Amino acid sequence: MVFGIFKKKKKAVEDYLNDKNVLELTLNESKDCILDFTYNFIWQSNFDIKSEVFNGISYEKLVNHIKNPENVVYIKGDVGHRFCSSMGADLKYFGGSGGKIQTGTVIVDGNIDTRFGISMVSGTVYLNEKFSLKEPIGNIIEVESDISGYKKYISITELMESNSQEKVLKPNVFKNNELILNDNVIRDTIGARLENGSKITVNGNVDLSTGILMKNGTVLVNGNAGKNTGSVLRGGTVIINGNTGDFTASDMISGTIIIDGNAGKFLGSKKKNGVIYAKDGSAIPPLKKQSLNSKDKELLSKNGFFGEFVKF
Repeated sequence: MVFGIFKKKKKAVEDYLNDKNVLELTLNESKDCILDFTYNFIWQSNFDIKSEVFNGISYEKLVNHIKNPENVVYIKGDVGHRFCSSMGADLKYFGGSGGKIQTGTVIVDGNIDTRFGISMVSGTVYLNEKFSLKEPIGNIIEVESDISGYKKYISITELMESNSQEKVLKPNVFKNNELILNDNVIRDTIGARLENGSKITVNGNVDLSTGILMKNGTVLVNGNAGKNTGSVLRGGTVIINGNTGDFTASDMISGTIIIDGNAGKFLGSKKKNGVIYAKDGSAIPPLKKQSLNSKDKELLSKNGFFGEFVKF
């Protein structure tokens, strides 16, 4: 038997681009926040969305172009930090619904700096295999590519919520609506805006804002987590089998956070609702440590936790 006879043939990038509406950039130097749907969190910065990226093409024009799922942005040159940040988020700040939209495709012939794809919820990014990306990355995962000579990345949230036929690469596993990340890649914002109740397990450490804006689902981390774990959590469960950095559960709206370790300082800043369980942590008043009741103990035991926890 000839193995691989039915393997899908990859396209050349030229063939892929042949019938597409392509906006092309040539970058002589790396620039941050390209295709960043928040424009570097414009509500707390002075970012000029009209400023030029290349040859009369502004940051705003790039974002508007990629909002059409049929469109392509082709970048030749290195890109900086926060590339494709929140791509696919229909942000209320700009008059959007607060939900998600489908977005187009990005092709990069260059290196990608840190925080690529933080809180990204849709779209596809192809990276030329001759180049590399720096960790931490965002809410993205590599899947089997259909373009020759390019690696393919998609949003973890989109993978979990769509009926995607994308093939997750080993050692990661995607089966029965659960994603298990075994690749030891450090990621921010895992599970951002997840709504469909699926489960993501990370065997290793994570960095910033795990579960940010999640509404329904479970993110389980068998390792330590960075700052802002469970930030703006709207529902679902975030479990950290380790310690977290500071500002855990900042602006938390609903849901459950369980930390089998120290939850850090400034815990629950501007927390509105929801519950936090941890072995220890320093909360921001009026949030304070509370003893567990029978319902708390039952919830923890259902998740496999026993012993000394406190509630915030």
